[in-house]
Amino acid sequence: MASSRLQQIQTHLAPNASAQKTKVGVKSPEDVVVVSALRTAITKGRKGGFKDMLPEDILSAVLKATLEKTKLDPKLVDDICVGNVAAPGGLATASRMAALHAGFPDTTSLNTTNRQCSSGLQACVQIATAIQSGLIEIGIGAGVESMTQNYFSRNITTSKKLAGESQAAADCLIPMGITSENVASEWNISRLTQDEFSTLSHTKAIAAQKAGYFKDEIVPVTATIVDKDGNEKTIVVDQDEGMREGTSPQTLSKLKPAFKADGTTTAGNASQVSDGAAAVLLMKRKTAHKLGLPILGKYVTSAVVGVPPKVMGIGPAFAIPVAVERAGLKIDDVDIFELNEAFASQAVYTVQKCNIPIEKVNPKGGAIALGHPLGCTGARQVATLFPELKRQNKKIGCTTMCIGSGMGMAAIWERE
Repeated sequence: MASSRLQQIQTHLAPNASAQKTKVGVKSPEDVVVVSALRTAITKGRKGGFKDMLPEDILSAVLKATLEKTKLDPKLVDDICVGNVAAPGGLATASRMAALHAGFPDTTSLNTTNRQCSSGLQACVQIATAIQSGLIEIGIGAGVESMTQNYFSRNITTSKKLAGESQAAADCLIPMGITSENVASEWNISRLTQDEFSTLSHTKAIAAQKAGYFKDEIVPVTATIVDKDGNEKTIVVDQDEGMREGTSPQTLSKLKPAFKADGTTTAGNASQVSDGAAAVLLMKRKTAHKLGLPILGKYVTSAVVGVPPKVMGIGPAFAIPVAVERAGLKIDDVDIFELNEAFASQAVYTVQKCNIPIEKVNPKGGAIALGHPLGCTGARQVATLFPELKRQNKKIGCTTMCIGSGMGMAAIWERE
């Protein structure tokens, strides 16, 4: 059973206290700090404001905005890491094009990374770790996804031999929606509970948008859209498109299950197909001071764990405790959890398993309302977290998500 396997995982992943390097509540010149965290609006896949843009176009916009907002000399940026999931070739060449187009010189190196839904966070952690180790001084962790352009056209080939000889390997190929159904079934998470959680996501996101709470994180992007008659129109994309007014458990209950005839996962209680990009500028505290740049907060630590692939959505419930302990904290010490809502089933499981007060979870809504551009989300959450910590006058935040094929990732951040 998955529960016994998870007990083994918890024991195996018990964190090593000696690995802790950055202390919460203590400022050091060597801290890796965030001086800018920006994102584009998140638009609807195949019909939103970015539907006719390539991912590198969206990425270039947020990279350029980072330079414009900080007034940083682009020559000082040593490396950029971009998270992406669906684009052919990992978007490596196209991301390099985006950086050069945004104004970075050819001396600024770039790479892309794919840890599926945590790719944007993995990019941030990779850059933070390179700074900590002295390999670079300044870097950007970014993420981008055009699910419109790349998600539905993917052609993924995997080994029939591996799947035939290993059930665990075969489980990696289970459709994500079915893994959501597995979580709901194994831990008795009802359709009503999922729909209530989803309604709350929309309610919070709508309220946040109306109150202007996203304005400090979203950068306007000029886009050209093509209508059904082939006519082009230039628009400015500066608001998330996924929120639905009037969402309620009653309206969601009318939706049919999307993956199993007798299932509980629907289009209304799962994350939306979306397009977007985000970028997080990182450097040591002493570097930020030398350059006179404002500090939003610091990166503390992170953790990635493995869980059974057939219930991949439970990953955050096991990554969060490891990351929190590595930071020298308890779960109760965390003020805000930016928990990716891949599916309501797995988000509810995480909240219940970690005993997190619901008011601490996604106070501005999550992926069910905002959308989940796969490679972007991990960086987007950082851009969403820091303004909300400031607004609430709180200090500690956690960004976390499940990962396809059976993993979870979490990172701890502290507001300045």
